[in-house]
Amino acid sequence: MNKIKIAVQKSGRLNQDSLKLLKDCGISIDNGKDQLKAQARNFPLEVLYLRNGDIPQYLRDGVVDIAIVGENLLIEKGNDLCIVEKLGFSKCKVSIAVPKDMKYNSISDLEGLKIATSYPNTVKDFLDKKGVSSELHIINGSVEIAPNIGLADAIVDIVSSGSTLFKNNLKEVEELLVSEAVLVTSPTLTAVKEEILSKLQFRIRAVLRARNSKYVLLNAPNEKVKEIIKILPGMRSPTVLPLAEEGWSSIHTVVEKNKFWEVIDELKANGAEGILVLAVEKMVL
Repeated sequence: MNKIKIAVQKSGRLNQDSLKLLKDCGISIDNGKDQLKAQARNFPLEVLYLRNGDIPQYLRDGVVDIAIVGENLLIEKGNDLCIVEKLGFSKCKVSIAVPKDMKYNSISDLEGLKIATSYPNTVKDFLDKKGVSSELHIINGSVEIAPNIGLADAIVDIVSSGSTLFKNNLKEVEELLVSEAVLVTSPTLTAVKEEILSKLQFRIRAVLRARNSKYVLLNAPNEKVKEIIKILPGMRSPTVLPLAEEGWSSIHTVVEKNKFWEVIDELKANGAEGILVLAVEKMVL
């Protein structure tokens, strides 16, 4: 039976978020402790748990067909590979940080200094565009410690909450890029596997749309329905149903999560009552 091989990060937050996405897509994976690969029971999919930095080359070689990786990794090691879906989770930045007591005014302050990083290509491209020449020290692992032990004057690394920088007496001074998890394909993908990928993407999009949406139900007097409908977005248009109480209607629609509070305030101002908000499990268009 034809199946598609997907690479995910061996451990860490991206691993957990990737497996949750597959689970939300209805794919059951037989995960065993310390397994390097696992089969899906109900979808033609095999999961390979790989070291993050190795995944781009495995994609090029056709060892895996698709992968969920951070966009930052592709910019550093795989900008020749094709992103087919942005997944919206595991968001982070790649930033320059310096010791808190260092006086920093602009990127030119890094001229001639030593920078420790796991992203030498990304950093070099950024500094070249800014016309700054610095000495790069490539470190795989805990980059944040480098200034404290005298190995570097600054670092470039992933920043999520900023707590790791704070603990190491560092401050963020420049943002190189913003990253999120992406679905990437191998250039060796066959037509049969592209068909399987298409089915997987259909499920992924349904899950991602649901994650970014809220289902809203509300009651409104009939004379206010037209005004309320103008406020409400929807997949096509809101659903309007009569209530048992004469002169009132129930209105149902889907609202984007990032517009939720703005819309709710407008609805209340226009006479909406009994507003009920529900999570959406899947959203198929």
